[in-house]
Amino acid sequence: MIIQPKTRGFICTTAHPEGCAKQIEKQIKYVQSQKKISGPANVLVIGASTGYGLASRIAAAFGAGANTIGVFFDRPAEGSRTASAGWYNSAAFEEQANQLGLKSFSIVGDAFSNGIKEKTIELIKNEFKNVDLVIYSVASPRRTHPVTGETFSSVIKPIGTAYSNKTMNFHTGEVSDTTIEPATEEEVRQTIAVMGGEDWSMWIDELSKAGVLADGATTVAYSYIGPEVTHAIYREGTIGKAKNDLEQTAIKLNEQLGAKGGRAFVSVNKALVTQSSSAIPVVPLYISALYKVMKEKGIHENCIEQIYRLFSDRLYGEGPATADGSTLIRIDDWEMREDVQKEVMDRWNKLETANVSELADLEGYREDFFNLFGFQTEGVDYDAESDPAVELPNSY
Repeated sequence: MIIQPKTRGFICTTAHPEGCAKQIEKQIKYVQSQKKISGPANVLVIGASTGYGLASRIAAAFGAGANTIGVFFDRPAEGSRTASAGWYNSAAFEEQANQLGLKSFSIVGDAFSNGIKEKTIELIKNEFKNVDLVIYSVASPRRTHPVTGETFSSVIKPIGTAYSNKTMNFHTGEVSDTTIEPATEEEVRQTIAVMGGEDWSMWIDELSKAGVLADGATTVAYSYIGPEVTHAIYREGTIGKAKNDLEQTAIKLNEQLGAKGGRAFVSVNKALVTQSSSAIPVVPLYISALYKVMKEKGIHENCIEQIYRLFSDRLYGEGPATADGSTLIRIDDWEMREDVQKEVMDRWNKLETANVSELADLEGYREDFFNLFGFQTEGVDYDAESDPAVELPNSY
């Protein structure tokens, strides 16, 4: 079949297998062109099929020669429906890793469940003995608690009062005003339950109890802080409350793992185009302006470049991971530079539909969005027939 992008709001409902494979190849080549990362050896990535989790798996495997297990909740192709982008990404990753003789396994299912944790632990025992790096990069709108059975849903809302600001439809380039009503206390509670640190902590506890977490192991979860203009709906909103919980979890896990020489961090990453960020009002317009400024200054990083720097400079570099000895790694340091933020905010105050292509990187945003699903990728013939049924041979 001929596969073309089909969008619904901030979601692309199709994905292109060859396009996704090209994107994976491009990320791998970037990592291989850089200096080798000194460690780790066996890596578990929870939330491994897209975005920062996928980049982490690529950096570990092709930068450090690590064996990897990726946990993710993606679907294969069915009839005329394509597989999800994460499925195609993972299949392409496994093919490349296997060619280099690296062990690579995928566990497909609900990372929040006890069953997937147990299956992962059994696979580690059989194939790796233990893991020395655990990346937690789960992005999900819902979570069913494995003990109580309660299902929680997250929301993206301010707290206390309604929030109004500019936003952008990145498909059309239309800049408009938006107002988001404040969250209820129950919505805050549920968002923390989905996006906070409880499940991360459960994973580390289960891995430790099973004896498959190596002495001196490192674990990292990903977060975002961002500029003041997004704080009301992000850092000071429902997501921010969840991220505060994540950061408190890192402190607890750092103490827990520290007894055996281990470490726990939250890495605060740069704003990038992801399916999740595309869903947050205000954020696509901010990212578009940020891209424009950082590209002009020559300091723009895409996902794999950011994660490679995290691994090579902070987690496994010669110096300490953080300058102040905390559990918070600020790999968003280039985004939050004073000169960058000043220029972005100067543009923000002027942005409107008529000048959005001039003051912001609208085309770059669109390209990155469609790249997530394997479209608008150089070297792919999108008019050619493509088989959507791609096997994931090392999956459980």
